[in-house]
Amino acid sequence: MTELTKQRFLKFRRNKLAWFSFVILFSAFLLSLTSPWLVNDKPLLLKYNGKFYCPAFFHYPQSEFHGSYATEPDYKELVLHAKENSIPVFAVFPPIPWNPVKSQLIAEGSPPYPPSSEHWLGTDAHGRDVLSRLIHGFRICMSFSILLSLIGTFLGIIIGGIQGYLGGKMDIIFQRLIEIWAALPFLYVVILLGSIYGQGFWLLAMIMAAFSWIGLSYYMRAEFYRIKNMQFVRAATVLGLSHKRIFFKEILPNALTPVITLFPFSLIGGISGLTALDFLGFGLRPPTPSWGDLLSQGLANLYAPWITIFTITALFITLMLASFIGEGIRDAFDPKSGDRFK
Repeated sequence: MTELTKQRFLKFRRNKLAWFSFVILFSAFLLSLTSPWLVNDKPLLLKYNGKFYCPAFFHYPQSEFHGSYATEPDYKELVLHAKENSIPVFAVFPPIPWNPVKSQLIAEGSPPYPPSSEHWLGTDAHGRDVLSRLIHGFRICMSFSILLSLIGTFLGIIIGGIQGYLGGKMDIIFQRLIEIWAALPFLYVVILLGSIYGQGFWLLAMIMAAFSWIGLSYYMRAEFYRIKNMQFVRAATVLGLSHKRIFFKEILPNALTPVITLFPFSLIGGISGLTALDFLGFGLRPPTPSWGDLLSQGLANLYAPWITIFTITALFITLMLASFIGEGIRDAFDPKSGDRFK
């Protein structure tokens, strides 16, 4: 880490709004990675008839609990049945003991059910816990957006860097091809490939990544054009260093400012894009927990406003924190910003 990088990092730290936004968002994402175990209806620890089990981490068939099938049991019903039949049982359920894809239809009436002591944020139109789906949806949304940003950043650096480094006819050819590629209707491509290969996390990430690099490539092209004419690059060329070394060791480390400053905003674009596609029905395959799906259900069930209110609140807070982080990074890397955060 160079001295300039340290100064920029310290400047970002002094921007309390951006720093605390980063801590909150990063901590929330790390916690969401535990949601398959801490936001589920499988016990973390189960003692049944004198034997210990960990259903949250291991699969056990019904036959293990004197059932008839090899499928996994409903542990809440299993515990209730054991208590009714005087079978020794002890279970430690997660803090939010609801499966995000399993409907809960034991209450009176038809879903969606309003917020209650059991379902703190209510249920959706299929009787699934809204809080559980929001947490799992946040994990999926953030993971998708981070993966999309990494792939798009890599492609933008390589393609834009090659254009700026080579220049000339190669640059012109690349630019015309990029313009043609950018003119393709993104939504139609998603619909077409989704209808052929099916909707899925990785397919959708690859399709969106194929378009997300275009904006960054313009910045990297300009940075490489600017830096390759500097004295230290010319000196490296005169010394006979390979093109690979000049590209990755001399120019690229000095051209990363657009990458770092645009990364948080690419996260925002990934979250918004996935939510919009899920809302339109072209995103992840149901019943995958999705904020866009919850928004669609809220629009279809206006008499259940809690679905829309809680989903929009979660989306607003996430995008707001990412925006604060992006503004803080941009100010930290802007030489004209001064030392405003002392």
